[in-house]
Amino acid sequence: MRTRGYVVSAAAAVALAALPVLVASAADSGQPQVHQAEVAGAIAKGKPSAEWMKRGEELYRQNCAACHQPTGVGLPGAFPPLASSDYIAKDPSVLIDVTLKGRQGKMTVNGVEYNNVMPAMSHLSDRDLAAIITYVLNSWGNPGGTVQMSKVATYRKASGLEAKQAAGERHPGAGEAEQAYQSQPSQVTEAQVRVTPGAPNVTEAEFERGKQIFFERCAGCHGVLRKGATGKPLTPDLTQAKGTEYLKALIKFGSPAGMPNWGTSGQLSDADIDMMARFLQHEPPQPPEWGMPQMKASWKVIVPVDQRPTSKQNKLDIDNLFAVTLRDSGEVAIVDGDRKAINNIVKTGYAVHISRLSHSGRYNYTIGRDGKIDLIDLWMDPPKPVAEIRIGLEARSVETSKYKGFEDKYAIAGSYWPPQYVIMDGATLEPLKIVSTRGMTVNTQEYHPEPRVAAIVASHQHPEFIVNVKETGRILLVNYNDIDNLGVTTIDAAAFLHDGGWDSTLRYFLTAANSSNKIAVVDSKERKLAALVDVHEIPHPGRGANFVHPEYGPVWATSALGNDAITLIGTDPEKHPQYAWKAVQVVKGQGGGSLFIKTHPKSKNLWVDTPLNPEPKISQSVAVFDIDNLEAGFKVLPIGEWAKLGPGPKRIVQPEYNKAGNEVWFSVWSGKEEESAIVVVDDKTRKLKKVIKDPKLITPTGKFNVYNTVRDIY
Repeated sequence: MRTRGYVVSAAAAVALAALPVLVASAADSGQPQVHQAEVAGAIAKGKPSAEWMKRGEELYRQNCAACHQPTGVGLPGAFPPLASSDYIAKDPSVLIDVTLKGRQGKMTVNGVEYNNVMPAMSHLSDRDLAAIITYVLNSWGNPGGTVQMSKVATYRKASGLEAKQAAGERHPGAGEAEQAYQSQPSQVTEAQVRVTPGAPNVTEAEFERGKQIFFERCAGCHGVLRKGATGKPLTPDLTQAKGTEYLKALIKFGSPAGMPNWGTSGQLSDADIDMMARFLQHEPPQPPEWGMPQMKASWKVIVPVDQRPTSKQNKLDIDNLFAVTLRDSGEVAIVDGDRKAINNIVKTGYAVHISRLSHSGRYNYTIGRDGKIDLIDLWMDPPKPVAEIRIGLEARSVETSKYKGFEDKYAIAGSYWPPQYVIMDGATLEPLKIVSTRGMTVNTQEYHPEPRVAAIVASHQHPEFIVNVKETGRILLVNYNDIDNLGVTTIDAAAFLHDGGWDSTLRYFLTAANSSNKIAVVDSKERKLAALVDVHEIPHPGRGANFVHPEYGPVWATSALGNDAITLIGTDPEKHPQYAWKAVQVVKGQGGGSLFIKTHPKSKNLWVDTPLNPEPKISQSVAVFDIDNLEAGFKVLPIGEWAKLGPGPKRIVQPEYNKAGNEVWFSVWSGKEEESAIVVVDDKTRKLKKVIKDPKLITPTGKFNVYNTVRDIY
């Protein structure tokens, strides 16, 4: 909500758990004392109905969960916990006072001090406030009871808030009409200030800076048009309701559901966070299209095919090379897996997302978030780019053809903006065919203007690419046998499709539908959907992990952004049909914020990272399970400590095996100006084997071993 240019969240931006402190400190905070007569008997004994609890839970998730989390655990250093709150236990009735009036200042909850702003929630109805408070009282170890709506109404009236709510006042001190008036720019500053009705002012310079930060840091999860996918929608109707203070806190501290802590990790300054919180309340700028003329203009063959080496010119074991993304320097490091050292650095596009190897293993295709593809010839001494193209303004995926007779003939790349994919010549990257993915969603059958292309894999069963269209929830089987008469089979799955990988037979493609909390299974041989498997909140498998379970046979595993669940899905419909395409087991990892899960056919270990968890002890370590004894739980390896680096977030991301399958490599991902590293662990002993440090290792993230990537081993 907004008053005189200052935005305050309509949601609970600071802990309800801390509310009872008002009884003792109201005079110090400048707020009136609680009207004890009005709240006396407000909380009745007895258990609320299931319907009332369901209503309270829905409202809590809409208005409070982003700060306090769905399970009430809060955020360390930002928002106190609601779970097992000592203040709620002390005097639950003061919840009414603070939800109606708000609060700010220092408070101590469960022995931890907090200092933040709790905006008033007086714009909510008496019924809604009663439902939220009742839900909190009866959840997570709190004392229970039911809040009476009549007491909320009585207290609202006694506090003088009734008339203001009726006048449309969401924040004490400024009605809706005044807010609308105050939001209008003066004639003096109109040319310099970006204006969206209801949003706080930003200058044109701030708006341009906000566009850059959003593109670089946020668009991948929230969408170029901010309509959401893995991340929540950030359109102005939602962000203005949350308000500047709420948005600042979320950007700064992140959340266990996978929102990075951009502030406390040192990635964004407080000034940038304040600017982004205001920027996000404005209408998103409409980006330009990017078609064949733009692609052709960006396309460059650096070394023609007939001038490239006819045999390998270096002494590298190419199968054991790692293509390592150096995210913030716009480079890829070619790392020698035998020497465990950088061989050379290749300049690429901004923030390379993935590397994919040609079927032959000779070429490495990289694609950056800016849509630039670099084709690197690993036969050269040193390996270097031989062709490049920009296929869009933002992108994530690239792949080459693998079907017999078409090996490396074509490459395909998909973009987030514009929403489309392009088929190219595999050896030169010449663009041949562009196909838009705009269309109707699979669930509501409504038009979506930004259905982004997520994961792409090459079928081993047919001359086809399997293309995930994120927002529509549709999986496309793109047959490249005749690209002049392209055949596309559409499979209805679920929203929002993200990443995934093959089962061990390379027949079934398993891919995450984030917002639906499902794994879609595609039978690439029969060219149809085999199953939709329910999993826990926000699955994020990377390419997943295949292994043989002692009870359920072959399984494929996924971790999650939204919680600590690791779900195993049976993948053998022939010998273990009773388990096929079912979630046969769920084990608990360290926490939410996982991006990758990994094992190897020669390994008995299952590795799970948690780089986006806001708790440093979790984000700076990795969990490892014994595949033959998953029930024993995980052990934690302090990868960040082993790296012995200086200051920095030191997030541990993406386990990746070497060619032999006896080493697992981890990126230690710190800031652009901070020291990072790669840590190599002996897979059998789980002991530190090597720390690779180099000033040129700037924000290493993804690592792609040639042998394993070519053969889809994971």
